[in-house]
Amino acid sequence: MRPRDRILGNLEQIYRDSYREAQEHGNPARMADLDNAYMRDQLMLEILLDIRDLFAVSPAAPAPGKSALEKLEAIRKFTGR
Repeated sequence: MRPRDRILGNLEQIYRDSYREAQEHGNPARMADLDNAYMRDQLMLEILLDIRDLFAVSPAAPAPGKSALEKLEAIRKFTGR
């Protein structure tokens, strides 16, 4: 899994390159669009990375004993159905 800083750094580099190109061509509207797009994409990416981090946490160990399916099977056998 790639580190958060590397991912965000890649995003920043992409926008910096595009911003520099728009600046060289004297396109202030494109520069403003890139500023807004960068902030939006950075926020969305940070949210996705937070979600990724939440799912990366190991789940708690299952409780000892029979699983829910095993318990349902035992009830089915008991009731004869």
